[in-house]
Amino acid sequence: MNERKARLAFFLALGAGLVLIAVFAPYLCPYDPYEQNLLEAQLPPGAAHPLGTDRYGRDMLSRIIMGSTVSIFAALILVTATAVFGTFVGMICGWRGGKTDTVLMRISDVFLAFPGLVFALAVAGMLGGGVQNAILALGVISWPKFARLSRSLTMTHKESDYVMASRLSGSSLWKIQVKHILPNIAGPILVTAVLDIGTMMMELAGLSFLGLGVKPPMAEWGSMINDGRVLLQTAPWMVLAPGGAIFVTVIVFNLLGDALRDYLDPKYR
Repeated sequence: MNERKARLAFFLALGAGLVLIAVFAPYLCPYDPYEQNLLEAQLPPGAAHPLGTDRYGRDMLSRIIMGSTVSIFAALILVTATAVFGTFVGMICGWRGGKTDTVLMRISDVFLAFPGLVFALAVAGMLGGGVQNAILALGVISWPKFARLSRSLTMTHKESDYVMASRLSGSSLWKIQVKHILPNIAGPILVTAVLDIGTMMMELAGLSFLGLGVKPPMAEWGSMINDGRVLLQTAPWMVLAPGGAIFVTVIVFNLLGDALRDYLDPKYR
């Protein structure tokens, strides 16, 4: 138990560190991430610019740090919103059943029937791009997984003895849902949400890479990779730096999700 707790604390500290970097990004940048200097364009990594510069002479390290604000916060907002909405829908379906369950689950089946990123591309394209529309597009395809998970968990717990006792005591539906069912299904949903952060981050980066996410000159890791791909052979650091940032961040949040799942696993208690 102590080993799992230490592992969880370690990755929780790493995840919190990434979030703090995103929060204080404007104060951590060694240079103005948007200031252009064509005299220093495409400089390789060195003492003055540890990650080099891009085609406009902007410091890559500063843009990586500033890009964390959009990349990390957008993923966190997206996962939080879809987890809350999907859990709410799933709890309603699992508790009520009948026509409500049938209608809402068939709607979720419609969204699950399409490949996720392809459907998000179509939605983002119709909405015209932009980070807000990219978040909305991915949110539309992401809530069904939480709805189905919370539905199955709610159906399992609603027939339990403590819920039946609460119903016999005259507790309202809202009180039963919030006080009894939600705390007992929160663990698996939280683990799923943490594991989903990395996926959402990569999909947001993918939309930005394709021009349907963040608009230039805003710093964002996916759009930075797109900007540097045409110079991959002559200035590979323009792609490797934001790609490495995505890789490290996704790995940290995935390992955090694994550590949280192991910590909350009942068989180890």
